[in-house]
Amino acid sequence: MQVCDAKDGQEAKNMNLLDVKEGEEHIIKNIATNDEELEAFLFSLGCYSGEPITVVSHLKGGCVVSIKDGRYNIDTDLAQAISI
Repeated sequence: MQVCDAKDGQEAKNMNLLDVKEGEEHIIKNIATNDEELEAFLFSLGCYSGEPITVVSHLKGGCVVSIKDGRYNIDTDLAQAISI
């Protein structure tokens, strides 16, 4: 699996999960949320800054991601909030 930090010359810090190709592994830079419960839930899944994440597939309402040993369906708003 390939680890990517940029896409087409674009800075990686400007990208979110909706911007990446399926099957590429990326490192989470930041999760933009003010919801402490959501942040705690994502942390329990292993979704936090510095951890690898892979978009398995893009869906109409979001995408399927692989974090550690699990696969999760996340909506568009959350996918946009996860910076890579």
